[in-house]
Amino acid sequence: MIQIKAKQQNVSFEKNVEKLAFVLSAHLYNTLDSSKVIEEAAKRSGISTGVIKAAWDAAGEVIRTWATEGHNVPLPGLGSMRFSVRSKSVQNVEDVKTSLISARRVIFTPSKEVKDELQATKISITCYDKDGNIVKRVTSADTNDVEDPENEGSNGSNGSSGSSGSSENGGDTPSGGGDDNGGGGNNNGGVSND
Repeated sequence: MIQIKAKQQNVSFEKNVEKLAFVLSAHLYNTLDSSKVIEEAAKRSGISTGVIKAAWDAAGEVIRTWATEGHNVPLPGLGSMRFSVRSKSVQNVEDVKTSLISARRVIFTPSKEVKDELQATKISITCYDKDGNIVKRVTSADTNDVEDPENEGSNGSNGSSGSSGSSENGGDTPSGGGDDNGGGGNNNGGVSND
């Protein structure tokens, strides 16, 4: 089950004005150390940890090398990964330069199996007031939409996480531009604030 926090906080951008709203974000656990993942893979496969680690390191090096060469690299059992950039657009070719790039990005596209598993996973939301007290618990009855970074305009049932005004490489355009938060929306752990 995916654990979500809904914390009441001030969302007003005006000074001395309080506008409280419940903001959703994923409850993240500790980041697992790679050695723990390797040990678990060794147990499940019957292959020694040394062999698994050597394969893990080699695969990581190949993925990193090919991705930085511009390839969309498959991640077995997970999906694929590629690098991209977020940048400003200009009208004149004379103005094209590397300083237009505002961010280098890693784009992970989950496989159908990963998306199906995520879609089938139930969500539990714990609501906290502004003082940190639990005020409600909810179990999901949502549409279970799963974001597809390769098709940003179709994220969720209302497309609110889509990249408004973004170019194919995730770039900003004069009409408003995208940002790393999914085109103006606050993407907290993959949950829309709507």
